[in-house]
Amino acid sequence: MPEKTNAARLLDRAKVKHELVGYEVDPSDLSAETVAKKIGLAEAQVLKTLLVRGEKKGPFFAIVPAGMSLDLKAAARAIGDKKVATVPLKEVEPLTGYVRGGVTVLGAKKAYPVVFEETALVHSVVSVSAGVRGTQMLLAPADYVRAIAAIVAPISRAGADDD
Repeated sequence: MPEKTNAARLLDRAKVKHELVGYEVDPSDLSAETVAKKIGLAEAQVLKTLLVRGEKKGPFFAIVPAGMSLDLKAAARAIGDKKVATVPLKEVEPLTGYVRGGVTVLGAKKAYPVVFEETALVHSVVSVSAGVRGTQMLLAPADYVRAIAAIVAPISRAGADDD
């Protein structure tokens, strides 16, 4: 059993049922698609958390399934901004406190707004990073949306991007 992370403790405090699952990390391939294979879930059930910056609204998290790309125009509409762009990787850790492959909304340095891909709600269980590479949290997507106070919207499109 993987060690409990701060993100998992926050779910415990919020009384959100979840399970921690560990997997072996390959630093040369941190993709959500690879994580899905390693933990035995469909790509659509493994969610990647991206940090995005709005032109006027500033940083926010966008959560989309593995195998999908973030639709920047849709994300901008969902957050109420005119234009958004993904935050450069070198800025992600200073802004969130998390490294690539371990980014999660829970326990981030700042409580940025969150936009969650609506199609992920169809699954009974999804997987999100527990805040460290090599540990995922399995939980009901609706419980996660409530715990992170996310806006639910259609923000993804077919085709994986670099995450």
